[in-house]
Amino acid sequence: MSLVDLSAALDVTWESELRGHVLLTDAWRIGAGINGGLLMALATTTAARWSPGGQEHPIAWSSHFHSAAQEGPTVVLVEPLRAGRSVSAVSVRLLQEETVRVSTLVTLGDLGQLGDRVYTSPTPPPMPPPEQCIRADRSAPSAQEVAILDRIDLRIDPATALWALGQPSGEGRMRSWIRLSDGEVGGVAAVPFFLDAMPPVSFDLGVPGWAPTLEFTGYLRALPPESGWLRLALSASTVVGGLLEEDATLWDDSGRVIAQSRQLAGIRMPQQAPRSGGVA
Repeated sequence: MSLVDLSAALDVTWESELRGHVLLTDAWRIGAGINGGLLMALATTTAARWSPGGQEHPIAWSSHFHSAAQEGPTVVLVEPLRAGRSVSAVSVRLLQEETVRVSTLVTLGDLGQLGDRVYTSPTPPPMPPPEQCIRADRSAPSAQEVAILDRIDLRIDPATALWALGQPSGEGRMRSWIRLSDGEVGGVAAVPFFLDAMPPVSFDLGVPGWAPTLEFTGYLRALPPESGWLRLALSASTVVGGLLEEDATLWDDSGRVIAQSRQLAGIRMPQQAPRSGGVA
């Protein structure tokens, strides 16, 4: 079901060349707006469709979130910027009622031409198997407004879920297993969504409120498997002036890095911040 739902959510109807529309539904809502990961998935898949050089893999993208997207009709505007033999660039903007919600610059390449030799790469963190981790669902009152939890199978490492018991570590770390709720991975299209699907790492800093993303940069490092579990780790090391960065790394079950990202998000720190961990 989820893979079909994701494909439908990314299915743009093209009114003319480089201008289309899509209907965003509340199935991808988180709180008061549409999940940013779904919006980035929409932008990167759209860019791949209109790649002027024919490359189809979004090896890098940068999304700026200007205002929260809501459910409803959404205009998709595409601007091819560069056609190259190895990489091309495309700009994608998502508008609602003539207001730009998200603007994304996508660099497209062909991972097959880059080769797959790994020279250096981060090692995935040790975690209990998925069946021993905590499944995130909408049963808790605080999660009832997080509709995307119906679209994913998210299993959080218990060692990084103490914030749910009111005992945040203050270290700014979170780990989980993740896949679509039908057990599929969803291909390249799902990667941006996965990178932004977990609860904000600020929860582990003792800040449980909304952490709106201002800017998000992602990198696709390898093609994901068709099925199985992906391992996702989040961290934050610097919190200054109500802003924090959130780094994410996504591995497949063989330990290969599939994607990485960094986002800048806004938070409201309590007057008495946690004193444990590296960001207190």
